[in-house]
Amino acid sequence: MRKQKGFSLIELLIVVAIILIIAAIAIPNLLRARIAANESSAAATTRTINTAEVSYITAYPSANYGDLTVLGGVGPCTPSSATACLIDQTLATDNAGAGKSGYHFTADGHTIKGGYTATAYPIAVGSSGVNSFCSIEDAVVRKDSAGANDNVSATCAVLPSLGN
Repeated sequence: MRKQKGFSLIELLIVVAIILIIAAIAIPNLLRARIAANESSAAATTRTINTAEVSYITAYPSANYGDLTVLGGVGPCTPSSATACLIDQTLATDNAGAGKSGYHFTADGHTIKGGYTATAYPIAVGSSGVNSFCSIEDAVVRKDSAGANDNVSATCAVLPSLGN
């Protein structure tokens, strides 16, 4: 009789079991890393909106602060008070409602108070992000651990800053 070469069924099952155990350990870590990356991107984008708001009010002081559509502009863009060309059009339109990096973004210029509120909130709490972010005219990015809070205009000033 010839000796057969190859792996036995038991050996293959052991290898598959080991791969499944490694995957069960690695996948939750991968999901947490993705959430952390999305949150970092949301905080950075909120800072970008802050910079755009300050640039807008400096360039067009009579126009007050703007919303996202005013801060953006379709390229080739000619800066004006209606389309300032300060942020990209994907952010200005919230990617046509689909968001960016797992978050939705808004910016509202307050004509009564003379300020603005920039917000970022996760599209799917727990899978695309955990925290919401906001900022007002003091340009401090604040974190709301409540998650999908798309209405933080009134409470943004009392939330803890991102550094805390």
